[in-house]
Amino acid sequence: MRSQPHVLLIMADQLTAGALRAYGNKVCQTPNLDRLFARGTLFEQAYCNFPLCAPSRASMLTGRLASRVGVYDNACEFPAQSITIPYCLSALGYSTTLSGKMHFVGPDQLHGYRERLTTDIYPSDFGWTPDWQQAIPVAATGLNLRSVVESGVCRRSLQLEYDDEVVFKAVQKLREVGRVPDAEPFFLTVSLTHPHNPYVISNEYWDRYEHAHIDLPVTPALPLDELDPHSLRLRQIYKFDQYDISEADIRRSRHAYYAMVSYVDDQVGVLLDTLREMNLEEDTVVVFTSDHGDMLGERGLWYKWMFFEGAMRIPLAIAVPGQRPSRVSEPVSLVDLLPTLVGIASQGREPLDAVAPRDGMDLLAELPPGRPVFAEMTGDGAFSPCLMVRKGRWKYIFCEDDPPQLYDLNDDPQERVNLCGQVRVQDIEQEMADHVHAHWDVRALKEAMASSARQRLFIQKTRLGGDFTGWDYEPRRDPAKQFVRSGGAVSATIVKGLARFPFVSPKPPDRP
Repeated sequence: MRSQPHVLLIMADQLTAGALRAYGNKVCQTPNLDRLFARGTLFEQAYCNFPLCAPSRASMLTGRLASRVGVYDNACEFPAQSITIPYCLSALGYSTTLSGKMHFVGPDQLHGYRERLTTDIYPSDFGWTPDWQQAIPVAATGLNLRSVVESGVCRRSLQLEYDDEVVFKAVQKLREVGRVPDAEPFFLTVSLTHPHNPYVISNEYWDRYEHAHIDLPVTPALPLDELDPHSLRLRQIYKFDQYDISEADIRRSRHAYYAMVSYVDDQVGVLLDTLREMNLEEDTVVVFTSDHGDMLGERGLWYKWMFFEGAMRIPLAIAVPGQRPSRVSEPVSLVDLLPTLVGIASQGREPLDAVAPRDGMDLLAELPPGRPVFAEMTGDGAFSPCLMVRKGRWKYIFCEDDPPQLYDLNDDPQERVNLCGQVRVQDIEQEMADHVHAHWDVRALKEAMASSARQRLFIQKTRLGGDFTGWDYEPRRDPAKQFVRSGGAVSATIVKGLARFPFVSPKPPDRP
C-alpha cells in the first residue's frame, strides 16, 4: 500500500444497522457489504450524533457535535469557517471530491471538497426551519406516514435517477484517477440517498425477496400511555394517526426498504469492482457508514428524530488493505471519523495541527474502555434540547421538559423498561446526568436554537419575496480538459496514451 492511501467514503442515507446481516439481520441481502465488512474493522455499536440528515453530516465532517458548529436542525447554515474532513485531507496533500448528497445549507456548497460531481437533492436554503411559534416545533416538509401506506414497487423514482448518476460520476472519477500514474492521493465521498423513505423500489430489487419472509418489528406499536413525551409529539406533528397502518403496510414497507438496501449494496459492488479494475484496490482505504437509521415500525414509530436504537445505530466499517479483520464492541460515533481519517492520511507526514476542537478520537488507535458517546436532537418536536449519553451498557436520555430515561441495553435491547427512579441504578442515573450537564450548557443551547430559528425564518421569508441568487450547487466541468482537446504542450498521442488502462510505458525499439 502506498504511504498515503487513497480513501473512498461510501455513505447511505437513513440506513439502520439492524437491517444488515453483519449486525444480525437474517433477511436483507447484501453480499457486497458482507464482503467489505469481512475484510475490515466492523464497529458493532456505532451511533450517529444527531438523528437527522444535515446536522448528522455536519457533525461527521467536523468531528464535533452539531450544536457546537451551530447546526441545530435540517435548515441551519453549515458555517464556511468549519474545519472539515476534506479540508484536513486537502492540507495533507489529497484531492477531495464529492459525488452525491451532503445536504449543505447555505452559500458554501463545497466545505473543503475541491470538486463536486453532482448537485444535491435537498434544499440549500432555510425553508425547512422548524417554526417555534407553532404549538410544537416542526419543519415545513409536510412529512407524514404516506410513505408507509404507499410503499411498494415503482418503475423509476427520483432517488434512483439521482443515485444512478452519483455512482456513474464516481466511477468516472475512479477511472480518471486510475489512468494517471502516480496520481496524488484522493479522498472521494460517494453519498447515496437510498434507503431513505419513500419506501419504493423497482421490480429488479423487490423481486429478490419473498414477501412472506419479510420480518415484522420485534416491538409492535405501543399503547400511547407507554410512549415517551418526545415520541408522542412526533406522532402528533407528523400525523401518525392520519392513516390506519396495517400489518400489510408494515411488511410491504420493510420489504421495499430491504430491497432499497440491496440497491445500495449493488452500488457498493460497482465501486469496489471499479477499484479492482483500475488497480486501486490495494492502495485504497474504504469506509462505509450512514448518517442515521430508521425505526421501520418498531414501537409503531417510523423514520428518525429520536434516540431509540433503530434511529441511532448505524453501520460503520473501515477496510484497510492488508489488515486483519476485526470487530469492535466499544460504542463509537460519527464524530470519530475525522480524527480517524486524518490519522490514516497522515502516514509518513508531520501531524496535522487540530486548529479547531474535536469531540472524537482515532478509531484505529486503542479505544479507552467506558468512553461515553454523545448525541443531540434540537430540531423537530423538541421544545428544549433532547440529549443522549451512551456509556457501556447504559443509555440515558435527558430533556428539561420530559422525564429522563435510562435503559440497560444488555438486558433490555428493545428499550422497553425505563429504569430512571429505581434505587438500584440511582448511582448510574446520577453519573449519566452529570455527563449531560458537563457536556452541554442546556439553557444556553435552548436559547441559541430558538434564536437561530427566528433569524432563519425571517431571512427565508425575505428571500422568497425578492429576486435573490440561489445557493444550490451547479456542477461545472471544463470541456477544454476533457478527452482530446486543444493543442498546447501536451500532444494528442500522449493524451490518448493516458486514456488507455492499464498504462504501459512504451519500450524502446530493439537495436541491432
